[in-house]
Amino acid sequence: MNSSKRVLIMDDDHAILDGMRLILEYAGFETILFTNGNDLLKGRYELPDLFIIDKQLSGVSGLDICRHLKKQPASQDIPVIIISASLHVRRMAQEAGADDFIEKPFRMQDLVGKVAGLLAVPG
Repeated sequence: MNSSKRVLIMDDDHAILDGMRLILEYAGFETILFTNGNDLLKGRYELPDLFIIDKQLSGVSGLDICRHLKKQPASQDIPVIIISASLHVRRMAQEAGADDFIEKPFRMQDLVGKVAGLLAVPG
């Protein structure tokens, strides 16, 4: 069902990256994994159908990456989900242009539900 939908996941915690990859691939999504936010800022990636970006990255803020993506013509319309262990980041994520927010720790169903909801194709 979702096999053609690609999700780019950005987190510098390899365990979280791997967990999200397993959850989303099990749900039928393709995943692209990144640990370095500078690659996204410099445009060194293939455009996905959706971005999942951790707020707390080493060297760069996930919120800054979100702002950058939302200003680029090629990526401005691609949904962005910000993830964070801090619930107060929700408002900051919205202000940065994120389409949704997930608080860590999250349930598998919540992650898959938000991704599927943002990628739903009107039918």
